[in-house]
Amino acid sequence: MKKVLAIILGGGAGTRLYPLTKLRAKPAVPLAGKYRLIDIPVSNCINSEIYKIYVLTQFNSASLNRHLSRAYNFSGFNEGFVEVLAAQQTPISSNWFQGTADAVRQYLWMFKEWDISEYLILSGDHLYRMDYRKFIQRHRDTNADITIAVVPMDEKRASAFGLMKMDHSGQILNFSEKPKGEALQQMRVDTTLLGLTPEEAREKPYIASMGIYVFQPEVLVDLLETSPTQTDFGKEIIPKAATTHNIQAYLFDDYWEDIGTIEAFYNANLALTEQPQPPFSFYDEQAPIYTRGRSLPPSKLQNCQVTDSIIGEGCILKNCQILHSVLGIRTRIEAGCTIEDTLIMGADYYQPYAEQRSNLDLLSVPIGIGANTKIRRAIVDKNAHIGRNVQLINKEHIEEAEQPDQGFYIRNGIIVILKNSTIPDGTVI
Repeated sequence: MKKVLAIILGGGAGTRLYPLTKLRAKPAVPLAGKYRLIDIPVSNCINSEIYKIYVLTQFNSASLNRHLSRAYNFSGFNEGFVEVLAAQQTPISSNWFQGTADAVRQYLWMFKEWDISEYLILSGDHLYRMDYRKFIQRHRDTNADITIAVVPMDEKRASAFGLMKMDHSGQILNFSEKPKGEALQQMRVDTTLLGLTPEEAREKPYIASMGIYVFQPEVLVDLLETSPTQTDFGKEIIPKAATTHNIQAYLFDDYWEDIGTIEAFYNANLALTEQPQPPFSFYDEQAPIYTRGRSLPPSKLQNCQVTDSIIGEGCILKNCQILHSVLGIRTRIEAGCTIEDTLIMGADYYQPYAEQRSNLDLLSVPIGIGANTKIRRAIVDKNAHIGRNVQLINKEHIEEAEQPDQGFYIRNGIIVILKNSTIPDGTVI
């Protein structure tokens, strides 16, 4: 794997994850109490012995840069690195990245400098654990020009993805982007060819692209340089190449979730608390998920009731109820609170005790969750100041709302409290 170069596509403005992407790049969005989205593909690379990793992004890249530089510092005994490449003006292009393929195209000059056997193209907003060595070995065994990671899909969800048809050898013949009706039925395939049992094949008769690819270097360069107006891999570059190149499918029959929307992100985080076994586990010693190491004290719980929840490091909880929730690092929750079905991202720093007392005396709100507050079905971003006797329960059952001046949005019925915002005492949402 020493000659494999990984390119992680960090995405555009992250509009589907807004407002969590208001002040940060999409790959820098916190996950599972202590991680960030970017930690998933980077950790998969490290566990697959792939150490040359570029991350392409163009929006709010400061926090992403900071996280990667603090979390992934390889020794000087190999050529390993994790480096952010942000959109920039060059003599070749003065434009922002126009799509996934265009982002790679604009940095081809840098990628060409490496002596590389394969390019591994990854997405920065998926939750899964994959050994890329098996993926790349399949690419080599079939002498493919391009190999696409695919997941078997049932009919209910299939129309939300780009679907493919293949022949008996696993070679991909054509594509259809989010087909519906008759067009969807025409994309049915015999998924036993990829190793599914007949029963599984009946339940999942479609194959959907994961947006993860292996390219031969000369093939990637040729496709990008000869089609300068085509900006997207899944919609333009790869479908066009299907008629002229050997494109193979690699079956990934395990947990995989696209967490690029608020609802999917919320559900994926809370699913981590499921018993007895969550769909994705951070407790795999053979393939750990890495992140920035922090010297935080253990969490302190004083007379609390906690069920089916995850508590990050350095939290202080006092006489409260935590039900089916995920609490990030340095979360403070005062007495009398009930937190249910909620993701709290925590804080970037501890507020000094004297400052907390001063805030209470001056009727301003300290960082954390104030006394006697109830929060249900919400995402609370970092450094939020939630007052006392607040109710964040979506009392009116609103599906969509935007109140940035009041510090919150509602997406798919989920309350999202903005980073650094203040919710005054007694507020009811």
